[in-house]
Amino acid sequence: MSKSSEHYDDDRDDSDKPQGSRILRFFLKLTILGAGLLACGALLGGMALALAWPNLPDLNAMTDYRPRVPLRIYTADKVLIGEFGEERRNVLRFNEIPDVMKSAVLSAEDDRFYQHGGIDWFGVVRAGLTNLMSMQKAQGASTITMQVARNFYLSSEKTFSRKFYELLLTFKIEASLTKDQILELYLNQIYLGNRAYGFAAASRTYLGKPLSDLTAADAALLAGIPKAPSRFNPIANKPRAVVRQRYVLGRMHSLGYLTDAEYKAALAQPVVIKSAEGTPAGGYAVHGEYAAELARQLMISVYPDNVYSRGLNVYTTIQSKDQEWAYQSLREGVLDYTRRAPYPGPEAQLTMPAGIENDPAKLDEFLDGVFDKYHDRTEMLIGVVLSVKPDEIRVARSASEIISIKDKKALGVIARALNPKAPPELRLQRGSVVYLHKSPDYWEILNMPTVQSAFVALTPQDGALRAMVGGFDFYHGNFNRVTQAWRQPGSSFKPFIYAASLERGLTPNTMISDMPFELSAEQTGSKAWSPKNYGGQYEPMLTMREAIAKSKNMVSIRILQSIGPKYAQEYITRFGFDKSRHAAVLPMALGAGSVTPMQLATGFAVFANGGYRITPYLIDKVTDANDQVIMQAKPVIAGDASARAIDPRTAYVMDDMLRGVATSGTAARAKQVLKRNDLAGKTGTTNESVDAWFAGYTPQLVGVAWLGYDQPKSLGSRETGGGAALPVWMGYMQNALKAFPEEKRPGPPDGLIVEGGNFYFSEFPPGQSVTKIGLPEKDSLGDFLNNIGGSKR
Repeated sequence: MSKSSEHYDDDRDDSDKPQGSRILRFFLKLTILGAGLLACGALLGGMALALAWPNLPDLNAMTDYRPRVPLRIYTADKVLIGEFGEERRNVLRFNEIPDVMKSAVLSAEDDRFYQHGGIDWFGVVRAGLTNLMSMQKAQGASTITMQVARNFYLSSEKTFSRKFYELLLTFKIEASLTKDQILELYLNQIYLGNRAYGFAAASRTYLGKPLSDLTAADAALLAGIPKAPSRFNPIANKPRAVVRQRYVLGRMHSLGYLTDAEYKAALAQPVVIKSAEGTPAGGYAVHGEYAAELARQLMISVYPDNVYSRGLNVYTTIQSKDQEWAYQSLREGVLDYTRRAPYPGPEAQLTMPAGIENDPAKLDEFLDGVFDKYHDRTEMLIGVVLSVKPDEIRVARSASEIISIKDKKALGVIARALNPKAPPELRLQRGSVVYLHKSPDYWEILNMPTVQSAFVALTPQDGALRAMVGGFDFYHGNFNRVTQAWRQPGSSFKPFIYAASLERGLTPNTMISDMPFELSAEQTGSKAWSPKNYGGQYEPMLTMREAIAKSKNMVSIRILQSIGPKYAQEYITRFGFDKSRHAAVLPMALGAGSVTPMQLATGFAVFANGGYRITPYLIDKVTDANDQVIMQAKPVIAGDASARAIDPRTAYVMDDMLRGVATSGTAARAKQVLKRNDLAGKTGTTNESVDAWFAGYTPQLVGVAWLGYDQPKSLGSRETGGGAALPVWMGYMQNALKAFPEEKRPGPPDGLIVEGGNFYFSEFPPGQSVTKIGLPEKDSLGDFLNNIGGSKR
């Protein structure tokens, strides 16, 4: 056979060759092709890796972890009361994070974290099979390391290039950090909804407790959030969060992190969310919102750049227990006033379908519509009346929460709304939208308070603020009435006029006319003026001590006239008052000027500390992210000669007279309730009872309470400082003064003569002091002015 023939034979169709030979040749070709493709793929992959690896970010952000830490505000005893910034964080070291939190996260997110090298191939296969069987993406295979890579450096866009970089970065992280370091970063960095980054911040935000106090149920609730922070956080969707929590607990149990008993106990633990409105918001254990906001404003004025991300810690002078006592006392004072005031009727009247309460699903759907329009407010909860009887009102919050109002006191508050003859807009009936409040012993229906209040307490020795509540509800208007509300002080201002008179020769035993009078328009230069005593009661003559105890207006006016309004206007600046807000006219004696509660507290501190003017301060110190002190307060202390405001004799005598007010005067209830002899203070009620005040103190603590409407109007003809504001002060002091034992009153200072139960300044000894002002038989102040003529009587 020729070569050409042989060549031809080689190229012939091989159909006549054995079947096995053909298959072998096919697989040989396929193998060669596959090897070629693999080689090309490896070459391309190597080129991509060679190009991408140098462009991967270094890990400085991880190895030198410095997240954006917000501005935090603390009480003096280190209780967090405020946090300001785009991200809430609490960075903890690995050994500071409880094991139950670690095990919950591992169970929920990556149970093979300590076995794989960054990518859990077993998990990838498992997720793929699960998704294939369900024909949807039911499971993912993202490991904790992959999530760390994504959170630190990458976007969440779903592209092949992003995924490729994520895988490469995952390998780099695993090669550079230990497993514990990676898990620590994850636990501190992951976003968990509601501006909370990391589980320590989430624990505060959702549960109101530090991470160290978490139970297994708590940890499982938090560990369920990363899957979908917007859907699984317990504020956004509590039922879904609870379902997810149950799943995590099951995983913890099956993986051996929980025993049978621990698992059952965790399932039985109720889920209580403590950051919802109506509880200490944001997980704060103390209602210090007004103090925290003021501290924030002060910090911005001092550190305007990056104040919300530098990790600054502000330690205020606020005492956490004092703050909570003040908060509770103020709210109860406002609610008590609201109970006394006429009930104005329900918030709205809706038509409720008959029998809807027998269908839970329909009732809840109806109530959901109500709650979309009417909202719960702090400790005041919206409900809809189901039925009204003379001895019981049934109110629905949900199909499973029907509240019965039966208490006689509670029904008495809304008696006018239960009268069938009451106008429709006032009457309570089926479908009425009402606010509910839980008192210690029973539920009650109350209207949302429209009256406001303020309270501030400070230490008279240095001005450190111990408590400050600027209104009834910070979350519905953060206007701080302690520092921003300028109100007429009424009779609470009288002590400063009395103090001025002591330095002009008057004594506690000076006799002064209390008879009424009238000034004509010609005498005042504007319009006629005929001031009156509260209650219309007048006495011929009273001592100055008696007059301040009884808060007599006629006496105060005559004292001011005797010393001169101009002199008094200058004198009050020693206490920190702005003289431009106190015109040099006779109504100044009745507190016709303007003060803030903070100013009034500062003024009374002068009487409490022996005559020194202190400056109220809120911030004690500021530390940076490394806990280094960068600012420290240096307050002026009472006793510093440079802070002397008034004569120590004046302070001593005024303190003596103000103790009389709290013993037998308009504030006598203070001693009856608190049972102390070192109490002093002054009630204040302005014309037509627009403002109600009580300013009181002991040598260790000053407190001022105010009650009134933001848009000034009468509180009611029977409302006074002693009835409306004094209870707020006492409610706080009952608790706060337990830390301050009663002090024995010191002896009189040098230059003060004590004779016959009276006090005399050495320059105005007996026989040379002012003994009498005004004539009881005269009813014209014009005649009175002619009689005193500036002489001593």
